[in-house]
This record gives sequence, structure tokens and C-alpha cells, in this order.
Amino acid sequence: MKIFTFILSIFFLSSTVLFAGGFQVNLQGQKQSGMGHTGTGLLLDNSSILFNPGAVSFLDSLRGLSFGASLIFPRTIYLEPYPGTYTASIESHVGTPITVYAAFKFKKIDKLSAGIGIYNPFGSRLEWADDWKGQFLIREIDLKTFFIQPTVSYKVNEKLGIGAGFVFATGSFSLRKGVPIQDSLGDYGEGNLKGNASGIGFNAGIYFKASEKFSIGIDYRSQVNVKVEEGTAEFTVPNSVAEFFPQTTFSTELKLPQVATLGFGYVLNSKLKLALDVNYIGWKSYDSLIINFEHNTDKLADIHSARMYENVFIFRIGSQYQWTDKWTVRLGAYYDMTPVKAGYLTPETPDVNKIGITSGASFRVTKKVHLDLSLLFIEGIKRTDTNIETQFSGTYKSRAVIPGFGLQYLF
Repeated sequence: MKIFTFILSIFFLSSTVLFAGGFQVNLQGQKQSGMGHTGTGLLLDNSSILFNPGAVSFLDSLRGLSFGASLIFPRTIYLEPYPGTYTASIESHVGTPITVYAAFKFKKIDKLSAGIGIYNPFGSRLEWADDWKGQFLIREIDLKTFFIQPTVSYKVNEKLGIGAGFVFATGSFSLRKGVPIQDSLGDYGEGNLKGNASGIGFNAGIYFKASEKFSIGIDYRSQVNVKVEEGTAEFTVPNSVAEFFPQTTFSTELKLPQVATLGFGYVLNSKLKLALDVNYIGWKSYDSLIINFEHNTDKLADIHSARMYENVFIFRIGSQYQWTDKWTVRLGAYYDMTPVKAGYLTPETPDVNKIGITSGASFRVTKKVHLDLSLLFIEGIKRTDTNIETQFSGTYKSRAVIPGFGLQYLF
């Protein structure tokens, strides 16, 4: 029973890693996605509600409404340590993060603008075969988050804009894992963890238009502590051990990191714009995971586990070229550093350093209607690690292809 309890503890220790670990979704604007997801120092559209609220007051249109969606086609492969030859890959699926932004200017106070954004900054879905080698660590996990951000922006003068937005975060997740206890038919048990979470934060930005060609932006998105209250933990195990695995509830607090961004925009000429963004992600706040169960047993105690994530950078570059009166094209790239230290890599978050190559285009259907397209290719750098707590070793290789589309209407 001690080994069962140990593995069960690991089940809960790692169950919310994907929620709070290195799986930030950077798909908050189709134009920006085509340019390496830059946009803090360069004004593109009302997606600035997220990228830099201070720039919203510089929008030309009185009102604007936009919708965007991306389709994530991920692939992750696991290879057991040498001399083993066992391999496994995640089941095929499609992730669908969305964005909705609405912005408008006040007629009587033309320097004041307001807006609202709805977006998915964290989320993922990962499913391995039920009988794969790491089934006692993970079979399936599904995470969804929505941030709702009402925003105000004020144009101090022709060069400076400031803005801020309140963030309400809500989310849900579910997780399945095998439990290493067999029934009379030889089938392993299963554990299920489900919960809803909510929290609050803010997003503030400064936009400085130094000249007609050069602009600078600073944006800060606060840490958001989302609390899970009365999440459910359910187990399917033989009756002989059911008393050690009660159907119970749990509570925990998950720390979604702060993000500070410094961005630069440069208009080279009437057709070509360039952008550079540097993100600083405060993953160090996720130093431990604490789970409190409503009902404890001799084998099911509250969990305290070190995570020891580290702060990291993401470096981004992008370009936009006005090809014709109707068509605008974009290219970009970025380097995304993983916050997961050696010894903490898990199949729930097989996170690695990543390189992203982006492209995009916009078509002006009419003066008021614009269609945006983007395509992102992510290549993860192969990584081998042994998890300190579970001693599960292996090599992971990940990549993803992410097409996206958006529609903007200007009033």
C-alpha cells in the first residue's frame, strides 16, 4: 500500500502542472501572430487591448469589433531511455483558442477610449493511450482558461498613451490517470480530477510614439492567482482498497505568472513596418503546489510539493509589408525558453525550448471589413530528463502547426 500511496500522491502533485506550468498560449491576435506575436511597441489593431492598453487610444477608428480563432495541431513523441526502443505519441486532437476584442472612442472626450477583450492565455489538451508506459502519470488532461478584460485608455498627448484593464480569469480542467491496482480481470484502476477555478488581475501599458517612424511600448500583465474550490477527486479501484481512495473534494491555488513586455516598432517606409518584443515571464512564482483534501485517510494526506520553476524570456521579431491596396503580408519568428528545470520534466508538461516561425496576411474586403490569416510553426528542441519525484525518464520531441483566422469590422 505504501507504493500505491506514493504513486497516488504523485498523481495529485502533477495533476495541475499543465494549468500552472510552461504552457502559455500566445495566440492573442491574428496580425500579431503573423509577426512573431509582437505588438507591444507597434500599433496594429484593437488587439492592443491585450498587447498594450496604452496604445488603444491611438486607434484611428471610432469603433472596432474583431474575432479570431486558431487551430492547434500538436504532436509530441516520447522515447524511453537507451537501450530501450519503446515510443509513444499523443493522440491526435485540435485545440481552438479564440479572441474577441471590441474598442470605441468617446465622442465628447476624444482622448479617452474603452474596450473589452476575451482571450485564452493558458490552455492545452494532451492525451496519451490508456495503456502507454506512463499511464500512471497521465492518460489525459484538458485545460481551458478565459480571461475577460474591460479596459480604458487615455491619450495624454500626441506622443503618449496610457491604459489599464481589470482581468477576471475563469477556467476548468479535467485529468485522467491510471492507478496501479488491478482488478480481477487484470484491468488497472483510474483516477479522475476535475475542478473549476477563478481569479483576478490587471493589465497595464504605456505607449510612446517618439516620432512618425519609431514607437516604444511597455506592458505589464499581473500574476493571477486562480483558486479551485471543491474540485472533485474520484477513483475507480477494486472494492478491497476502496476505503483508501475515497470520493472527495479538494482545494488549491494556482499561480499564473506575471508577464512584462518591452516592445519597439519602426516604420521603415510607407510599406514596411518592423517590430521587436521581449517578454519576461514570472514563472518563479510557481515554486510549490499545495493541495488540501476535504477528506483524508491514512494513505491520502494533503500534498505539499516543490516545483521550483524559473523566470524566462521570449524574444520576438516581426515584419509587415503593404503588398497592394488590398493585401498586407507578414513574417516573424521567436525563441521561447522553457521554465521547467532539469529534474522536473513530466509527460503532463513535456515542455522544451521552442522556436516559432510565423507568417500571415490581411485582405481588405471593404473599407470596414478586414480578413486576417496567420500560420505558426513551432519546433521544440529535443529534451531528455528524469523526473526527481517519479523517476520517470525519457526523451521528448514536440512540434505544432497552428493556422489562424480573424475578422475585423470597423464602424
